[in-house]
Amino acid sequence: MYPNGGMEEIVTAHYQSLDPPDDSGDGEERSERRVSDAQRPTDEAEQPDAVGPVQPVKTKKPLFSIGKSIKSDVIMAFSRQLSSFLEAGIPVLDALGIVAEQTASPQMRIVINDVRSSIHRGTSFAAAVDAHPDVFPAFYRAMLTSAEYTGNLDSVLSQLSEYLERDIAAKRQVKSALTYPIVVLVVAFAAVIVMSVFVLPKFTGLYSSLGAKLPLPTRMLIGFTNFMTSYWLLVLGAIAIGLVVAFVFIGGAHGKSRRDSLVMKLPVIGNLFQLISLERFCRVLSSLSSAGVPLPVAIGLSADSTNNTLFKTSMVTVREVLVRGGGLYEPMAETGLFPIAARQMIQVGERTGMLGNQLGKAASYYEREVKFNMKRATELFQPAVILLVAAVVGFIAIAQVSAMYSIFGQVK
Repeated sequence: MYPNGGMEEIVTAHYQSLDPPDDSGDGEERSERRVSDAQRPTDEAEQPDAVGPVQPVKTKKPLFSIGKSIKSDVIMAFSRQLSSFLEAGIPVLDALGIVAEQTASPQMRIVINDVRSSIHRGTSFAAAVDAHPDVFPAFYRAMLTSAEYTGNLDSVLSQLSEYLERDIAAKRQVKSALTYPIVVLVVAFAAVIVMSVFVLPKFTGLYSSLGAKLPLPTRMLIGFTNFMTSYWLLVLGAIAIGLVVAFVFIGGAHGKSRRDSLVMKLPVIGNLFQLISLERFCRVLSSLSSAGVPLPVAIGLSADSTNNTLFKTSMVTVREVLVRGGGLYEPMAETGLFPIAARQMIQVGERTGMLGNQLGKAASYYEREVKFNMKRATELFQPAVILLVAAVVGFIAIAQVSAMYSIFGQVK
């Protein structure tokens, strides 16, 4: 049922190596590195160059960058265009040249030209793409490596573009859902700071000059404003220290595991985070297994795609069981990360030999669950923010109004 160890060794060797293949090997090695004629011409004299000669391109990495230099939608467009050209029978060198001319991203154009130059020197397409791990995700490169052996590079590229499109749509949905409540919370926080620092101290001076006894809410508000105006440097210092401590324990790459464990335990958000990881894991594993990637390799790459350290750690044990010849259902059930529905689909796929199909159904199911839970989370978050803002504004209003009534009563 599972791909043999020899195939795993081939894919793993290509995945880990960034060096061009050596054509001096025997016929068997050369046959393992081949691609179809529609994907890469084998004779340099027969390679038509409709877009000009190929020149080696040296990529320069910036000293620092904020976020990814090449976004997912650019990679999605690259995959879709290249798939269309290859399906039409255009050689891969010419197709890459056309895509490089059409892309609107200067960074992506450099990467494509570098891939094209590597292929022209004799490197396989998958190995040329594999030389850019900072641009192409691990599962993307693994599927391309497998596609060169199955000869369906165009269909795999189309499949990758569809997955990237779904991933982009999900991220945009999350950002859209959280934009409004976050803006409201930031504006409310800024308004409270402005009132505490600039507006309320003027009322404090008025109350002091009248010498009246103030009610408890007003005294609490005056104490807060006095503290903020007198010790604002101390407040900023405490916030800075808190941020540093938080970064030391849960920030950066070193705190990723603690951060993921903390998020998974949060109410509402923890369940949503787990569903997102499940959907991505099942989707990528379905694509990789359908593309012919050996299951132990596909398990590791799918876990990496979730960006969840709990999945990555748990899948190490699952992969070890598979390498020893065991099944997939039992070690996955023992991780405790997969609900009953996912385990049943995996078990059916394992027994029927249609694991990729069942994983695709599981991914579609969890995609719907993610949308439902995302909507519910945002519907809970928005009124919570509004209630918080209303409570703060209401407390300030009560403090001011009760002070006025108290002063008027004492004057009479």
